[in-house]
Amino acid sequence: MSDVPVPESPSPQVPSRGDVRAARVVALLEVLICSDYVTQIALGGTLRAFGFAPMTGGRLNVGFVVALSLGDAVLLVGLILVMLYAHGERPREVLFGHRPVIGEAILGIPLAAMALVAGGAIILTIQRFAPSLHTVPDNPLQDLLQRPRDAWLFALVVFVAGGFREEMQRAFLVHRFEVWLGGPIVGLVVTSVGFGAGHLFQGVDAAITTGLLGAFWAAVYLRRRSAAAPIVSHAGFDLVQIVPYMLGRGIS
Repeated sequence: MSDVPVPESPSPQVPSRGDVRAARVVALLEVLICSDYVTQIALGGTLRAFGFAPMTGGRLNVGFVVALSLGDAVLLVGLILVMLYAHGERPREVLFGHRPVIGEAILGIPLAAMALVAGGAIILTIQRFAPSLHTVPDNPLQDLLQRPRDAWLFALVVFVAGGFREEMQRAFLVHRFEVWLGGPIVGLVVTSVGFGAGHLFQGVDAAITTGLLGAFWAAVYLRRRSAAAPIVSHAGFDLVQIVPYMLGRGIS
């Protein structure tokens, strides 16, 4: 019986230092592009070029805010999907893991209550020990709620742009940090600081609160490996926030 040469199994290719560095640069660029600042600046400039003014009568323009928020949600989620597919990653696996989406969404309901309690506790603590951080007397977003139609449009915005888009974005960014840019804790801290900074126009106290809540939702994603529960929790938190303004203005 003649000897038949057995082909050697190929040894796994170890990426070179240059390849790793290039991958990190690409990941960093993707993080910057999907940070929300780039897309919102681009969309905001486009809307202004077509004659949409961000302010009318000294208040935020409802139409501008709705168009910017929903347009940014579509653009940003589209970019995230393109970037994941470009790297051979499965969006379903990265963003929602292997857990049943329905079960994770149901889990988001009590997590929304937890977020409301935590947010209230943070605000009360700031008011008690650092009242000077309340730098904006009135939330500029509350001026958007003038009519019932405005309330329904704003509810759509906080669900799509607040809950869905921001948690898809957070899951993607944390994933990029975890794999290429320093690990999950770095991703949690950086995304939470960025999330809070994006709310500085509502006041320093609001920025701190939203940053800490962002850390909470990022931790849930890292623990569950699914953005479904954070999406429901975040959307529920935001929707409850507009109820006092609706009641205060007699909107139903």
